[in-house]
Order: sequence, then structure tokens, then C-alpha cells
Amino acid sequence: MSDTSKQTLREAALFYHENPKPGKLEIRATKPLANGRDLSRAYSPGVAEACIEIKEDETNASRYTARGNLVAVVSNGSAVLGLGNIGALASKPVMEGKAVLFKKFANIDCFDIEVDESDPEKLADIVCALGPTFGAINLEDIKAPDCFIVEKLCRERMNIPVFHDDQHGTAIVVGAAATNALRVAGKRFEDIKIVSTGGGAAGIACLNMLLKLGVKRENVWLCDIQGVVHKGRSEDMTPQKEEYAQDTDKRTLDEVIEGADMFLGLSGPGVLKPEMVAKMTSQPIIFALANPTPEIMPDEARAVAPDAIMATGRSDFPNQVNNVLCFPFIFRGALDVGATEINDAMQLACIDGIAELARATTSAEAAAAYKDEQLTFGRDYLIPKAFDPRLVGVVSAAVAKAAMESGVATRHIDDLDAYVQRLNQSVFKSALLMRPVFAAARAANRRIVFAEGEDERVLRTAQAVLEETTETPILIGRPEVMETRCERFGLNVRPGEHFEVVNPENDPRYRDYWTSYHEIMQRRGVSPDIAKAIMRTNSTAIGAVAVHRGEADSLICGTFGEFRWHLNYVTQVLGNDSLRPHGALSLMILEDGPLFIADTHVWSLPTPTQLAETVIGAARHVRRFGIEPRIALCSQSQFGNQAEGSGKRLREALAILDSEPRDFVYEGEMNVDTALDPELRDRIFPNSRMDGAANVLIFAHADAASGVRNILKMRADGLEVGPILMGMGNKAHIVTPSITARGLLNMAAIAGTPVTHYG
Repeated sequence: MSDTSKQTLREAALFYHENPKPGKLEIRATKPLANGRDLSRAYSPGVAEACIEIKEDETNASRYTARGNLVAVVSNGSAVLGLGNIGALASKPVMEGKAVLFKKFANIDCFDIEVDESDPEKLADIVCALGPTFGAINLEDIKAPDCFIVEKLCRERMNIPVFHDDQHGTAIVVGAAATNALRVAGKRFEDIKIVSTGGGAAGIACLNMLLKLGVKRENVWLCDIQGVVHKGRSEDMTPQKEEYAQDTDKRTLDEVIEGADMFLGLSGPGVLKPEMVAKMTSQPIIFALANPTPEIMPDEARAVAPDAIMATGRSDFPNQVNNVLCFPFIFRGALDVGATEINDAMQLACIDGIAELARATTSAEAAAAYKDEQLTFGRDYLIPKAFDPRLVGVVSAAVAKAAMESGVATRHIDDLDAYVQRLNQSVFKSALLMRPVFAAARAANRRIVFAEGEDERVLRTAQAVLEETTETPILIGRPEVMETRCERFGLNVRPGEHFEVVNPENDPRYRDYWTSYHEIMQRRGVSPDIAKAIMRTNSTAIGAVAVHRGEADSLICGTFGEFRWHLNYVTQVLGNDSLRPHGALSLMILEDGPLFIADTHVWSLPTPTQLAETVIGAARHVRRFGIEPRIALCSQSQFGNQAEGSGKRLREALAILDSEPRDFVYEGEMNVDTALDPELRDRIFPNSRMDGAANVLIFAHADAASGVRNILKMRADGLEVGPILMGMGNKAHIVTPSITARGLLNMAAIAGTPVTHYG
């Protein structure tokens, strides 16, 4: 990296830590504190009731306080990253960062605690004294051998998990990577020779873990700055190193590397030379984990051993050994079962979960976060990426199960499948709301045709549809392109084998399709030649014809292009007297719950009749999610205070709605804040027929609806499900180009529900 690049990175990092407010953490209340009643419950006198409950039964602390989901990251700053002993205060940015990772990846609350104490026994005393506050302790960046002492004392004296991540987190991720590296190389733990450099906490822990995985102690050769760790050596020895002392007259790394199957480096830059790599076995496994410069650069190793299987600690090379793959998820599982410790069984379960996930198909979310990387299991993809959202479900559940089976859990999870669902709901924001939709879709066997079948998101969705539903995906596109892309993206599905293909360039049904389209459109200016051309080039029209002919039950299109362009072909082919668009409904999943917005796409300036149809359709579709609709018709006008404009059209729509009995609540016209704030609405219009906050907002302009939808996405971190095309009998849905593969899967579930399920 050039000096200019380093300076730019330094400035960017400092700006990140300083703005918009210093540091990376803040504390937020989880309960309202808006009036005297709240104060009396949160503090005196009501707080005494919670205190009494905990005094009578200590396990109630996890019920009435945050302790059960609270971890302390504790350090004295004596061995920080590659910075060494920089002291407790200077280590604070690292510990804050660790706390952020706990929250981001496993929704665990965390306090960073920097302790100015270098005596390991006194440090252990301080940590133990903090026990009543926390559900678990993460020791961090404490130098060896002090870290061994602190952890041992704390584990003996505390009845909560104590985990030194530098040791065990590194060991777990190395264990997972080694498990898969050996699988790629066709070797076994019990047969391999390992040479390791670095006798610190992480290095020793990694070797200990490899022994638990089956490596024989006599096949492990440890080297440090003084050379080979051998029997009789006194210089720079610790009890931990002594465990790996070999009875040998060899004294250098170069002497012991010959015939090694695996090199494990946790030492410093340039320690492993290319000529040493040349002495290793075929397909050598080289984990050069020193940061920021590894023991050997991957290109240097592969110059002499092209078949080498490499891992580093860096993010700019494949197979980054990163503790974030472990610690959030092992703590999540431990906390959820009230584990008293993190034992070997839990750590081995964590290894199995991480390794297994790397061998599975890459998630769409991880692929999107690492667009330029090949995420297919093999020598360059041994362990999953940190932003793979499946980690929490797979790894934490495995850890919790191991804790229960090994007897260290104080709480039992009866339904592990339901537990995995809850974990997934914490990372997939749509999971909880989509449950009834997926349940209805699983009860049907519908065929969903995707117009843009060559799109990566669609290909990933096709695989997810086959894994998570009973639906049959049909993809429109060139099979050879799909085949190539499935292989490139590491997908297990293949066109023609796992999903049906409609090939616009060469399909035996081509004549049937163009004649069907011509029959529909012949009196609307479409000649046979135009019909033939459209059935070769227009995938939306092709998909609509497939639904029209009964070869598919529903069409999903719109991953590129403009909404109304797609809508034109959908209505041409599938529209009739009973099927016509009533508007587009978007579900926005927000931090405080769901909010539905309509009409976002179909009618630019809807008439009163179209507005009434939109309201009726929205009520029907909202119930598909198990939610009772409370619909507000939104305008600048408020309960008749403006005679013209959108308020007039909405009042006319209300009159249409009032003309017949309705089985849902609606009210208007009103401002958005009036719709969402019941107290404000009661002051302005005390006789309103709506109680509580509205959960559906209907707008008289598509610009307003679409604007609110996009603001919620971009500024309120809202997740969109939709848009749902109402009025077409679930025969077609038009998405937007910003949709993700997860969003397409949600739409497939919506499309997979027979129309009889929701009226």
C-alpha cells in the first residue's frame, strides 16, 4: 500500500470514529419514559418489585433485566491487534468495535470495559466482581501468558461463560477452515504433520483445538522466535509451549518443515520462505495468519506450490480467518440456554456449523456483500463470509444444542426448529411477517414463472424456492447462460434438471406461444410477424402467455425496466372484465412494526373509484400477513378542511366505501401524522371510527405514495416486501429493479398462495 493510500485510509478511519458523534456505541432505553406513570414503573417505587423477584430467585435477573443478553468485552490493552501493549485507554476503540460486532451479527448488547491493571490475578478479581452485571464475559487482547491465568481464574470462580476470543475464537475459525481444507485436499486430521510458528495465546489454542479434532500430538512441531520448541529448552518457555516440546535435535523452521502437510502461522511477516513451502507435501495447507503482513504472501507460496490451499488474516485474499465468524454466534447460543460455560462440545459444534455452512450454497446476501469474489466451496472458499446471515441460525443453534446435551445449559429449548426460526427472524426482517404467507404457499403446489431468468437474483431465488417452498420455478432465458451463471455463483440448481426453462431462442412451444399472443392481440394492431418477434424478445410477454395458457400459475417480472412497461404486457395478456389492476401495495417493515403503502406504481392520479378499489384490495392483502387492517386515506386535507385537490377525490372514495358494509376499518381524509398518532387524531377529530395507529396508508397521488415508500427505505432502514399487484388474481406481480433475492423469494411466496386463500 502506498504512503498516500495509507494516509487516506488513516483519515477516513479517524473521521469514521469521530463523526457524527465520537465513538461507535450509544445506550438506548428499551421501555418508554414519557410520563409520571412510566417513571414510577421504571424507577421508584415500581423498580423494587423486580429487585424483590431477583432476590428470591437469581435466575429472574434474565427475566427482568438486560443481563441475559449482555456481554462484557474486557481488556487491559496489553496485546492489542498488531499494536502490542498500548494500554487500556488506547484499546478502547477496538473494544467498542467488538461490541458493535456483537450487536450487528447476533443482536447481543455489550459493554466494553477497559481495565488499567497489568497483574493477571488482580485483573481476574476485577472481572469476577463484575459477574452480577453480565450474562457472559469476552476477554480480549490480554498478553500471554497472563491471558491463560485470567481466563482460568475467572472460569473457576464465575458461573457464566468466560471466553478469551483471541485464543478460542481464532482456534474455532482455524478449526473450521482446516476441516474444509483437509476435505479439499483429501487428507485426514489423524494423518497430517503440522508445523506452527508462534507460541502465543492464539497459536497454542489453535494447536489444542487441532488435537481435539484428531491431530496427533507427536505430529505437531512448534516454532517460535527462538526456533523449534524442544525438550530441554529453557529460554522463553512457558508451560503451554512445554506441552508441544519435541525430543529432537532439529532447531530451525527450515529443518522441520520438510514433509509437513500444514503450516499454521501466528507469528510475523516473512517467516515462511518459498523454499520452505517447496519442501512441504503436495496440496500443502498454509494458514499464514499474521496481520497485517502474513508469514508468506499467497502469490509467493503458489509460485512454488500451485496447488497450495491458503488462508490469511487479511480481507483482500480468499479465506480470511476472522473471529467474527465465531464469537457473536457462540455467545448467542450460550446466552439463549443460560450456559454456565463455553465448553469443548460447544466449540466443536461451532466448528462444525461454520464448516458446514461454507460447503452449502452461498446466500444471496453474502454474494451481494462480496460481489467480486468467487463464493463456491473449494480451495479459495473454505469458510463462509461474515455477512452471511445464516451464520446466526446455523452456528448458534448448534452451540445451544451442544450446551444442552453436555449439561451446561440452565434453560432448555424444547423446539430447536422454532429457535432457528427466531434466530433467522433477527437477521431476516421479513421472516416473522412472511410466516403465514409461506405457510399458505407450502400448502399449494403452484408454478411460478420468472421473466428475467438469467438474472443472478432470480437464479438464487429459484434455488431458495426449491429449498424453502413447494413451488415449481420456471425461468425464461437461455439455458446455456443460466448453466454458466449457476456454476459461477456456486448454485446447486441447473436449468432443465431442477427447474423448467422457457428458451426464447429455441423452444418447441414457440409456435403455440406466438399464436396465443396473436389471438389475444390481433384486433389491437399486432400482426403475426409482430407476435413472433415479441415471443422471441419480450420475456414479460412470454411469461404472461405462459400463465394465460395455464402452464404457470403466476408471473414475477420487473427486475429491470420500468413498472408500467411491464404492466402494459401483463394487462394485455391477462386482463379481462374480472382481472384488472387495482393498485400496487408495498409492505414496509420498520423497526416499530409493519406499515403498508398504496398505490405506489399503478395509478399516477387515481380516480375516486380507483382509490376505493385500492382500499378494498389493500384490506384483503394485508390480512394475508395475519394483520387486521386499519386504513387511513392520506391527504394534505384533513377531514374536509380543503374543498379541492386530493382531499376531494378521497372524500368521494370514502363515499363509495361507505355505500356498502365493509369488514375492515378505514378513515380519512387526513394528514399522515394524524393517521399514525391516535392522540393527535383524537384532538382533531374525536369522533373518528379508527382506534390506534393506522397500519395502511392510501395516497391520492402515486408520487406521494412512492415518495413515502422510498424515504422509509432510505432513511428509516425500511425493508420492502412488494410491490404486490392487486386486482390481478395473483396471476402476476411486478417488482422493482432494486429488489434483492430475498425480496424475490418473498414475492414468490406471495405469488404461490392461491387466490382463494385471501379472497
